[in-house]
Amino acid sequence: MQVVYHLGAPCTDADQLLVSLLKNRLRLAQAGISVPPPGRYRSVIRDTARALKGRPAGEDVQDALLDAIVDDAEVDRLILSDPRFVCINRLVVQGAQIWPMVDRSATGLRALFPEAEIEFFIGMRDPATLIPALFKASRFTEFEEFTENMQPHAVTWSETMRRLQMAHPDCRITTWCNEDTPLLWGEILRAMAGVGPTAKLVGVDDLAATIMEEEGYRRMRGWLDQNPPETETQRRRVLAAFLERYAKEEEIEETLNLPGWTEDLMDTLSQSYDEDMEVISRIPGVTLLTP
Repeated sequence: MQVVYHLGAPCTDADQLLVSLLKNRLRLAQAGISVPPPGRYRSVIRDTARALKGRPAGEDVQDALLDAIVDDAEVDRLILSDPRFVCINRLVVQGAQIWPMVDRSATGLRALFPEAEIEFFIGMRDPATLIPALFKASRFTEFEEFTENMQPHAVTWSETMRRLQMAHPDCRITTWCNEDTPLLWGEILRAMAGVGPTAKLVGVDDLAATIMEEEGYRRMRGWLDQNPPETETQRRRVLAAFLERYAKEEEIEETLNLPGWTEDLMDTLSQSYDEDMEVISRIPGVTLLTP
């Protein structure tokens, strides 16, 4: 059995990937691919992993988990998604690291199905906007207090990916930039589902629908219906053209007013983030999806 853990990151797709996959639940089930609703597994996965403390689950525990999570007797690929699989939002960035405990958390997740083929899927986000988003989602009222133990200039996603890959070299890691998801949505859905690049899935335009003006989205759908793209590359070009013209400004531009979080700082962090993608693309065992 293959088990897919979509780890988030927090403050990226807001469960929209899971919602889109759930639209294909019945169709995928026919191919042995299970996409259970999150209410069926999030708490039981966290609680069981915490109780096992990295020890491999016995057959009785695995059977109990599958009975609680899935309806189908035969499952070839199980897709589980939770932005808190690794940790709570407050602990995502600590010191100079993103997800300092990701290797330990991944060990706990692997232990639930020790004989399964495990894949990790991770949507990254620019620290320039990730850290403010984590603050906004927290219970903190003072940004300085929230960030007092963070070293924003030092954090890199490549360091996180290296730690995860070194701890679990036999697990495939697929990652992408959250900023690119409007152009990658269909590819991410297919990769998580484990289906081919030409597989027809419902919901490949779900994200575009949320960030585009209604009129623009309607025009794009009309264009695609009349001029079906032959490749994913052609589809992305069409989507990019319509997004450039019809994207809602509030969905793609973020205005932040936080003490010490200057425009110069954000530019520096964003540049480092962009440069870090080249590093990630060269890490063995890590697949970086790009438009």
